[in-house]
Amino acid sequence: VHRLITYIFIYEDLISLTCGAVIIWYFAGSFEKNVGTVKHCILTATFSVLSALLYLFLEPLVSRLLDVGDAKGFMPVAFATLGVSTTRSRMKRTLVLGYRVPVVLVPWFGLCIAWFIPHSSLLGNLCGLLVGEAYGLGYCFCLDFPESVGSKLDRVFPFTLLRRIPGLKYIPGSLAERRASENS
Repeated sequence: VHRLITYIFIYEDLISLTCGAVIIWYFAGSFEKNVGTVKHCILTATFSVLSALLYLFLEPLVSRLLDVGDAKGFMPVAFATLGVSTTRSRMKRTLVLGYRVPVVLVPWFGLCIAWFIPHSSLLGNLCGLLVGEAYGLGYCFCLDFPESVGSKLDRVFPFTLLRRIPGLKYIPGSLAERRASENS
């Protein structure tokens, strides 16, 4: 059962670790700025478990048709955060390789590119993207909690410790506190 979360920390080589670090820095960082550190941590664990469960459900079906690699690394969770971000984005179109495309297609282009990253699991990334899209469209509304709960969680143990770590940028749970910290 512990592997439902710990698979995001497993990397086969330096190239996949580097790709995972870039994906974490770029996609998860912008997602954290929008929701706050508390909600980001909770959703990271939730997206990890839901992606793993969906992978475990689909793997026997897909393995009959294709060679399926093990889900490893942070990419499934990064695709989940990317799916949420693009689904909830107010932008209609964006530039990809010089062409204007609908924003909702960006994660699918990313999925095609991730197929070529060594030791990445196409099925694992697809499961992460599907979980993120479902959450972004509101099908997982039970995972949302009010900002007041996020503000209260900001003041409990693991998150008070995260605030004190020098060099680590902690993003508050409430929108008002996030805006105030951005302005200062």
